[in-house]
Amino acid sequence: MKTTYKGSCHCGRIRYKVDVDLEAGTSRCNCSYCSKLRYWGATVKPEDFRLMCEETGIGDYQFATMSGHHRFCTTCGVAPYGHGYVEEIGGAFVSINVACLDDVEPAVLAALPIQYMDGLHNNWWNPPAETRYM
Repeated sequence: MKTTYKGSCHCGRIRYKVDVDLEAGTSRCNCSYCSKLRYWGATVKPEDFRLMCEETGIGDYQFATMSGHHRFCTTCGVAPYGHGYVEEIGGAFVSINVACLDDVEPAVLAALPIQYMDGLHNNWWNPPAETRYM
């Protein structure tokens, strides 16, 4: 069931609300970007995401296929969400950083299902051989 959560960067400059069913699954990836950031994502449709601040001061980083916009706070450096378009996952999406949700109890976070993806080898639909570090 979808629940509305508030999310933010460390300094609070970026703020958003998102309607998401975290029990439906979260993900961690070992690609060159996610592994360095230790990104823990949950994907939603754009209509389930509401930015609650001005876009001024929100950085945008793209690489490789340029299909994703990795958004980050230019003040504190935290990356609370991203967005893009990938046909294989249903088109337009917003990925929220689960670790940036402000109102989720630690026990709930600990129980969330996680799908591991081998993005490092472009094997997105399968987990890598080792996931413990993710």
